[in-house]
Amino acid sequence: QVQLVESGGVSVQAGGSLRLSCAASGYSGSNCMGWFRQSPGKDREWVAGIYTSTGITDYADSVEGRFTISRDNAKNTVYLHMNSLKPEDTAMYYCAAYRRCFVGWSSAWVDYWGQGTQVAVSS
Repeated sequence: QVQLVESGGVSVQAGGSLRLSCAASGYSGSNCMGWFRQSPGKDREWVAGIYTSTGITDYADSVEGRFTISRDNAKNTVYLHMNSLKPEDTAMYYCAAYRRCFVGWSSAWVDYWGQGTQVAVSS
């Protein structure tokens, strides 16, 4: 059974940093991995993505320069390093696995989702 397990979500003050982890198990791995987030009353939005074979990364404009996505293929784990956190970064963060890579990071193309980890940023 495929599982994506996120961890690392906590409450922090604005300006702080966090590292989220997503450990994948049950399959050999995905070609692309991503992070999404969802706040109450809002649609789930894509945050960052990584092509696992090349390490090429991609970011939403709202987090560019503050967040970094990385992967450890040996551990089948993807990370989201978040710096200079803002209250508007408060959301449930979800790890996503794509068996195939596409142009873009639509949630409709995600094959597997994690259960989410909550990040709360206070001002």
